[in-house]
Amino acid sequence: MSEPGPEKTAVDGLPPLRAVIEKHSLATKKSLGQNFLLDLNLTGRIARAAGDLSAATVIEVGPGPGGLTRALLMHGAAKVIVIERDARCLPALEEISAHYPGRLQIVEGDALKTDFAALAGGEKVRIVANLPYNVGTQLLVNWLEAEPWPPFYESLTLMFQREVAERIVAAPGDGAYGRLGVLAGWRTDAKIQFDVPPQAFWPPPKVTSSVVKLEPRVEPITADGKRLSLITQHAFGQRRKMLRQSLKALGGQALLDAAGIDGARRAETLSIEEFCRLANARI
Repeated sequence: MSEPGPEKTAVDGLPPLRAVIEKHSLATKKSLGQNFLLDLNLTGRIARAAGDLSAATVIEVGPGPGGLTRALLMHGAAKVIVIERDARCLPALEEISAHYPGRLQIVEGDALKTDFAALAGGEKVRIVANLPYNVGTQLLVNWLEAEPWPPFYESLTLMFQREVAERIVAAPGDGAYGRLGVLAGWRTDAKIQFDVPPQAFWPPPKVTSSVVKLEPRVEPITADGKRLSLITQHAFGQRRKMLRQSLKALGGQALLDAAGIDGARRAETLSIEEFCRLANARI
């Protein structure tokens, strides 16, 4: 394995992440969407972006060698639950657990198959993660469609590729506005916190990443999340076409008439409230 780039000396009494990766032979796997975050200043900044963690239970997805995990614990998280699919990373995480007795719970498994509400155990949790690129968007959609609402989480502080982050916070009329912007804007207040350069990771990705924080709205517009997701998928799947055409498989003009929306409009012109009307319309 090629050696990762320079890293600042660890300040939590644990070995530097570079040494951890070498010790456990943690070559990243492209099939798992892995890019390990090595910059300890940035992991600390992500932890701080999640707010005061002193009484918080935090769930982290895809911790890898545990750089962000360590930052969350060092910044006072009462408990951190990590979900890791790659068994090679478990020994490194066990070393962190031993360093912070009783505060780190390690779950081996696939995040897409995990019942996060059950894992939270009735507590309000915060989800903080450098999400694996190949599952990040689907995990976010699952959390945005969560029932009942308000959800089991207090906030989501998540890292995505910059392009995905821009889609999450996009508003009607923006070039990046689409399904993610509708779903995120419907149920949360989503803001980009800061960017993360490629060189902060090992191996460096080809794109800049961004940390997004999403805080649930207590009373979003009433709508069926899965129906809203389906409608936006069709509407933006053929975004250059008029809605009467792009929504043809879901009722087309009849659906639009029921929601009081002009079928000659295109998806990017509709507000979130109008998409919710479409999701609630019955024909």
